[in-house]
Amino acid sequence: MSRLRLLSAAALLTLAANASASSFIMTTDSIVGALKATSDASSDATSSLRDNKVVRAARDDAASFVASEGAIRGVKLESALAQIRQQAPQLNTATDAQLAQAILAI
Repeated sequence: MSRLRLLSAAALLTLAANASASSFIMTTDSIVGALKATSDASSDATSSLRDNKVVRAARDDAASFVASEGAIRGVKLESALAQIRQQAPQLNTATDAQLAQAILAI
């Protein structure tokens, strides 16, 4: 009788381990998929902005803005910020400082 209980317990443990592993794999796959979609959207937005002449021309103004902690706002930077927000609506929640730093990083 105890042998039957041991076999039953082993079978239940095996089933539980398989269920946990498949649940972990599904969760991991969904997280990785979401991160990839976000990364692809950011990459598309960044590559289109990298090729934008207005954004590239605003690098000096962006550097002044970042260095002065927002006190110096150049005309080229203002134009670039407006264009970024128009072309990439997903970046509308970013602050001017974050966008200026992104311009410097491009």
